[in-house]
Amino acid sequence: MKFGPLPLSDAEGAIAAHSVRLDGGVIKKGTRLGRSEIARLAAAGFSDVIAAHLEPGDVPEDVAARTLAEAVAGAHVRVNAPFTGRANLYADVAGVLRVSDAALDAFNGVDEAITLATLRDLSAVAVGDMVGTVKIIPYGVSSILVEAAAREAGGLLAVAPFRLRKVGVISTLLPGLAAKVVEKTLAVTRARLAPTGAVIRSERRTPHEAAPLAQAIRSAVADGAELVIVFGASAIADRNDVIPSALVAAGGEVVRLGMPVDPGNLLMLGRLGTVPVLGAPGCARSPKENGFDFILARLLAGLEVTSRDIARMGPGGLLTDIAARPHPRAEGEASEAAGFAAVILAAGRSSRMGGGVNKLVAEVGGVPVIRRVAQAALASRARPVIVVTGHEGERIGAALSGLDVRLVHNADYATGMASSLRMGIAAVPETAAGALVVLGDMPLVGPDLLDRLMAAHAPDEGRFIAVPVEGGQRGHPVLWSRRYFADLGALEGDVGARHVLAANAEVVAEVAVEGAGAFLDVDTPHLLAEARAVAGKAVRTEPA
Repeated sequence: MKFGPLPLSDAEGAIAAHSVRLDGGVIKKGTRLGRSEIARLAAAGFSDVIAAHLEPGDVPEDVAARTLAEAVAGAHVRVNAPFTGRANLYADVAGVLRVSDAALDAFNGVDEAITLATLRDLSAVAVGDMVGTVKIIPYGVSSILVEAAAREAGGLLAVAPFRLRKVGVISTLLPGLAAKVVEKTLAVTRARLAPTGAVIRSERRTPHEAAPLAQAIRSAVADGAELVIVFGASAIADRNDVIPSALVAAGGEVVRLGMPVDPGNLLMLGRLGTVPVLGAPGCARSPKENGFDFILARLLAGLEVTSRDIARMGPGGLLTDIAARPHPRAEGEASEAAGFAAVILAAGRSSRMGGGVNKLVAEVGGVPVIRRVAQAALASRARPVIVVTGHEGERIGAALSGLDVRLVHNADYATGMASSLRMGIAAVPETAAGALVVLGDMPLVGPDLLDRLMAAHAPDEGRFIAVPVEGGQRGHPVLWSRRYFADLGALEGDVGARHVLAANAEVVAEVAVEGAGAFLDVDTPHLLAEARAVAGKAVRTEPA
């Protein structure tokens, strides 16, 4: 192909290399010049034009692009009509893209005039997703080069369709793991499976013990599950831990424990017979993409995944939003060593108290419940103290009269706790490193507990969330690093943040506590009486 200035007398049949603007309109780049175009150029005073002139044996760009795209397209990949030397390739089914890296390198190595760009090998794709594009750089290319590239193509781009449809899900349980966490995990898993066409065929819950879990795995496979996912109440720490031990006890084998993808490190891959069994990492409870997605997609497409395959996932395995990885801060953003705010949720309707009683203004030890909670926060190191009001907001405000607290009213309190949590988090100053989320109906919470939770925050050691724990049961308040504010703000309805805790289990610091302070909320008349009794006993036993 010749390229460069051509006298108008020799330009007929050549291709305009650049757009030329004339009084009567534009001769666009790529236009094949005929007598009419040449006459217009001459009338405008041009004596030559920059153009490409194909020679014998040259293939026009669109023809070359289509020819090579069709050679590249393998199973379940279609080619769209070419334009400006480009032919795009699309997935005809949902599945996992397979790209031969060696063949792709060879194809792109034929000549700089011929290029093919694709998604990464083993990418999950939906129907209609663009998976590759052939682009011819000049306006034409030698047929010899087209033939050479076609020989390297050999259907190097294909889609392995998702074919496993029946998934069994097992959740192991420990004290303190709320049913809402399990339900949220199931909802996230259903949404994760939906694009693949797979569904949860069976769902089981079992104690976090090897024997009952082994039976649950066998039962899931017996019920027809083509893939089993186990969500553990505690992360897998060793091949002798509960979930791997249960799989082996069920007659299966552990293929791999741990993967060089973060989030997702603590994944277990195993099998029971021909059925894959996944021990899900904590991050799999979150809808955010993580290493679990990579393995799940391949298995649902019926692709074998070996220990070696997982070991080779390190390059590109460092994903964004890893909880324990230090995040760069913009100028003026709070440092992790900055102080914490206290956000007290006091918007509820006290529906379980009955008789129109507002539990937050009921007295414990002669002091309204909400005032006791606010006084505890003010006696701690937390600043500022923010109280989110809603139902009977004026009464709550009156009960807090004279205290150095900031009131934030939630007009949408009837929609549930999540709306109050969103408003409270939004009110936290940007200079704060995070917030203590305190329930307004827990009158026995003391300032020492709040201070201990704040002291447990240790970013350098990967501890960004802190919760009080006694006997394996988690209580309140919960300390949150600012980096989780977006997750908390995304909650909806009358739910707390337990599933956010579960999805970030590896960064939770558990603070051992004793007594009722972190566990007793006065939801009912019986619990209110219990709080009054405990508070009265504490007063009677104080030294004079």
